[in-house]
Amino acid sequence: MKSLTRRLTLFTTLWVALGLGLMCWFVVRTDERQIDAAADARLASLLDAVVAGAAFDPAAGPLLTRPLADPEFDRPLSGHYWQLTGPGGSQATSRSLWDSRLPPPLLAPPGVRARDVNGPRDEPMRMLERDVQIEGRLGRVPITVQVAVPRQETDAEIASLRQSVILAFALLGTGLVGVVALIVLWGLRPLRRTQEELVEVREGRRLHMDVIAPTEIAPLVGEIEALIEQNRATVERARTHVGNLAHALKTPIAVLRNALESGDVAGARAQAATLERLVQHHLRRARAGALAGTAGAESTPLAIAEALATALRRLTAARGIIIRVVGEAGARIRADSQDVTEMLGNLMENACKYGVGQVLVRVRAEGAGRITVEVEDDGPGLPAGEDASALLRGVRLDEAKPGSGLGLAIVSDLASLYGGHLTLQQGQRLGGLVARLDLPGRLAADL
Repeated sequence: MKSLTRRLTLFTTLWVALGLGLMCWFVVRTDERQIDAAADARLASLLDAVVAGAAFDPAAGPLLTRPLADPEFDRPLSGHYWQLTGPGGSQATSRSLWDSRLPPPLLAPPGVRARDVNGPRDEPMRMLERDVQIEGRLGRVPITVQVAVPRQETDAEIASLRQSVILAFALLGTGLVGVVALIVLWGLRPLRRTQEELVEVREGRRLHMDVIAPTEIAPLVGEIEALIEQNRATVERARTHVGNLAHALKTPIAVLRNALESGDVAGARAQAATLERLVQHHLRRARAGALAGTAGAESTPLAIAEALATALRRLTAARGIIIRVVGEAGARIRADSQDVTEMLGNLMENACKYGVGQVLVRVRAEGAGRITVEVEDDGPGLPAGEDASALLRGVRLDEAKPGSGLGLAIVSDLASLYGGHLTLQQGQRLGGLVARLDLPGRLAADL
């Protein structure tokens, strides 16, 4: 059974049926015992009346010395009977028994005995009997007193009660199941609304889910919304990669065409190598986009920055660039180490390119769950208001310097993949540009 509504309704119906069935049986049995006890109490009062009027005559045997108030005992086969059994089997009976007799008395147990018997017309009857000692002329004489009445009224009362109780519990159970079914339908309404909004998102009729989810499914709706955003970001990243690749390939292809037309084989080979590097570069970007947010991926930015600084010192040895790396050795960034190397490499290479003599890299924790890496140089910095333009793909603010204009844009794109961001501002210590990279992470001591 795949329907959650049907499953909950079925289980609820079975549970209600079992619970109410047991309760109904308990109530009916309790009431039946009470009705039987009340009927036996009325019959016991008749038995006491017969005992009070019983006597024994040695010549005539047992007899009833006073008439009973109930006239049914005088009407033949009325269903109300009494019978006295004395020594030697001598008997005295009510006029209503006519020529019939009640079943023989039981010999045990002592006291009042109650049992169901068949009457003179095989009708079901309730009978009470009791052994008593009657004072006679010759002393105390044992006599068994029996009184019987029909069970018809008692059985009818029990049947009516049983029918009423069963009907009441059946209606109660039906009402409970109906209410539970309505509650289930109402309770699952947010799920149906979520499904409807997902269809609308898939068909492009809405961008986000606006369902107000209860606490129990709010995490599910949040994860679905996050998945939608992640898929949208993946598509946007794919478009960005295609745009980056198209922009990067345009110039080398044009140069390659000119080199081939002019017969410059060496130039053509150089441009072919450039094209290969660009393709590999953007393949790595696509891989980074696929790995962004991978659980467990961590890197140590200080160690990566120190390794990059060692390589850049060799490349800039002729210019005498001093590169310093300081900060938290225990900082961990939740990103792939190759991507962190790509981001820091671009920032530090730019700092060395535009710096005059110094580059400073600082790694520190910034608030809860954030790691900041600042790369500062002592160069001219950015013109006022150009920080946003510098992050655009293919934009080069200084045409005198070599490059494709993609470095900062790639860093910004990679940072956004991991839930971070890149900001550019004027430095206060060295006076040049400060590239501030903020990414999710932690200190090694944090658990």
